[in-house]
Formats: sequence, C-alpha cells, structure tokens
Amino acid sequence: MHFSVGASSSVYARPGYHPHSIQHSPPYANGHAANANSNNNSSSNAAHAASTTSTKQDISQPGSRRASSSDQDAGRFANANIDDFKGHLYELAKDQNGCRFLQRKIEDTSSTSSSTDHLYVIQTIYDEIHTHFVELMTNSFGNYLCQKLLERCDNEQRDTIVAIVAPEIVNISLNMHGTRAVQKLIEFLSTPEQIRMVTNALNPSVVPLIKDLNGNHVIQKCLHRLSEEHRQFIYDAVSEKCIQVATHKHGCCVLQRCIDYASQKQKVQLVAEITKNALPLVQDPYGNYVVQYVLDLGNEDFSDGLIQRFVGHACHLSAQKFSSNVIEKATKPGTRHDLIAEFIDATAMEKLLRDSFANYVIQTSLDYANPEQRSQLVDCIRPLLSTVRSTPYAKRIHGKIFREQQTRPQQNAPGYVSRRLMNHSNA
Repeated sequence: MHFSVGASSSVYARPGYHPHSIQHSPPYANGHAANANSNNNSSSNAAHAASTTSTKQDISQPGSRRASSSDQDAGRFANANIDDFKGHLYELAKDQNGCRFLQRKIEDTSSTSSSTDHLYVIQTIYDEIHTHFVELMTNSFGNYLCQKLLERCDNEQRDTIVAIVAPEIVNISLNMHGTRAVQKLIEFLSTPEQIRMVTNALNPSVVPLIKDLNGNHVIQKCLHRLSEEHRQFIYDAVSEKCIQVATHKHGCCVLQRCIDYASQKQKVQLVAEITKNALPLVQDPYGNYVVQYVLDLGNEDFSDGLIQRFVGHACHLSAQKFSSNVIEKATKPGTRHDLIAEFIDATAMEKLLRDSFANYVIQTSLDYANPEQRSQLVDCIRPLLSTVRSTPYAKRIHGKIFREQQTRPQQNAPGYVSRRLMNHSNA
C-alpha cells in the first residue's frame, strides 16, 4: 500500500503528534518541572489540543486529494461524446472510468438522436479496439468492454473479432478475466464459421482447460450453448482421457455436466468409458463421485454394467474409504445379488464387521437384500457377534438383528397388533 507524505506509518502520522507542536521548556532548578505554575500548564494543554486538531486535518488531506482526483477523473466523462476521445479509446478501455464511459455509450440508445448515431458509436469503438481484443479480454477493466461489444456488434464485426481471438483463445480462457470474456464470446457466436473457428481452436486443449480453475468454465459454456454436433469434440476428448478427467477435482465436476448435457448417443459413449475404468475410478477421491453419478441416473443398463465390474472385488472395495460409498449404493434395490453373495463368507465377514467403512456396506446389505440372501447374511453374522461385539460398528449390526429377532416372534403370535396400528386406532 502506498501512502502519501504525512500519512505513512511513521511517527508523523501518530494522533496528537505534530513536528511543530513540540514545546521546549527551559530547565527548572533541581530538575523539578512541577514548579511550573498552572497558567503555563493550561497554555501547554491548549497548544497541544490545537496541534492535535491540526494533525488530524493534515492526515485527512491526502485522502481527500485522492477522492477529489477520482471524482474529477470520473467527472470529465459527464456529458461527454464519443468524439471527444476519438483516437484514445484503446487507452480508455484499460481505465476504470473510461471503460465504464465506453460501456454506457454502447448501451445507451436513448441519448442518441437516431439508430444511425448508435451504430456510429459501436463502429467507432470497434474500429479503435478490435485489434487489441486479445489484450483487452484479459485486462481487469477491458474485459467488460469486450463483453459489451460482443453483445452489440454485428456478424461481420464479430467474424473479425473471432478470427483475431481464436489463435489465443486457450491462453485467454486460462486467465481469470479472460475466461469471462471467452464465455461471452461463445454465448454470442452467431454463424457456423464463427463456431468452427472457436471449436477448432479449443479442440486440442480440452483436457487442460477442464482441469484449470478458469478454463473449465469455458468448456461448460460450450456444453450449455453449442449444439450436439458442435460440442462432440468435448465428448471425444473426455472419452479418450476418461481417468485423467474423472480423477481431477475440476474434471469430475465437468464430467458430470457432460452427462447432463449429453444426447443419448453421447451419454452411452461416456458411460461406456466410465464402466471400462470403473475399478480405478471408484477408489479415487474424485472418480468415485462420477461412478455414483451414473448409478444415480436410474438407468438399469448403465447400473448393471457398472456393478458387474465390481463382482469379485466387493469385499476389497467395501473396506476402502471412497469405494465403500459406491459399493453401499450398489447394494441397494435392483440386481445386486452377485455383490451381496461375496459377503456370505465367515472369514470375509469378520473382517468386514470390524472395518470402519465396510460395516456400513453390511448394514445396507441387510436393509436391501432379498429375503433369502438376508437370511444367509444373518446366519453368517450371528456366530461372529460374540467376537466382534465390543466394536462400535458391530454393536449397530447386533442391535439391528436382535431387534428383528424379537419383533418377528411377536408378529407371528396370535392376537398381535403392531404398535403403529395401535397408535393409529387410538388417534
């Protein structure tokens, strides 16, 4: 932070201090200043108060000068015309107040006498800045002017802008200011040739853009705005680098958006690659969310294909932090018979019951297994309860089985009425 003279962190900026207010009193006999009379004390206090006021005024002056300067700078654009700054619009585009002035001129049709005058304003601004578009799109102020011009310019002007920007569009997309301008450009692409130039420029760098904090938003804008045909290049790139994309913190989110915007053909293409790589994906901190997302689609063909990849690995995957979430979801209603069958083994079951992750998979399996498999699970768990009862995880499973064993004989007894029915009848 830069301070003006008199407003720094030095002693000259401390409240109550002014270099000219120091009072040099003459030495008193025996060094006792207390011998000074009360009149002198009063005069000193008054002088000190006056100097404090003077200091406060001095300190406030630099800030006031800065505010005044800013107001004057903004004021020079009041009631100004575009012709007043002709030949200097590129410089204005990089200035905060100047950029705002130019944006207002592009937006403001009411202050012009005719549509011809408004077109003149747009053409004048376009003529002076379009060759600088690559630089301005990444400028903290200029990017807003670029966005506004892209909204209002005609197809011919936009053709030229796209041709200038396309060779550098990847680098612009990676910039924190540029990404917004590129998204606006994609939003207002208006001809097949403009779309072709942009998609051809983005095509070689889809994966690096997806993995970038700023660039991934450009790819998502393409998914949202472009047609099935024109966004196909994204699905091809993601399918080719499925693991690399799905296991990245930004990539896993973009891959889910790819599924959202996909046509049926594109969705099948993506799910086929996810299914092929399901084992490494479910064990990844980010990839497991992609697999869960496919399971949540509710498409039995997609789900069954994924679950078959886990058969033979269910116990191993259940005992891992990330994949256990997927296996737990995979054992819910549907064709989950083969996965649950792997748990019905005394040696494997004891390890699963003791595991901090796998025990949740067993609990879910008890909830969703068909009656036959559930009975087999209970028979497998019951002999192990005495050995694992001390673990906090096994206690939950023991409680679940014990409660059900208590409830079932009561339900089969003559004259039994469920508590829920009793409550209903008493209501």
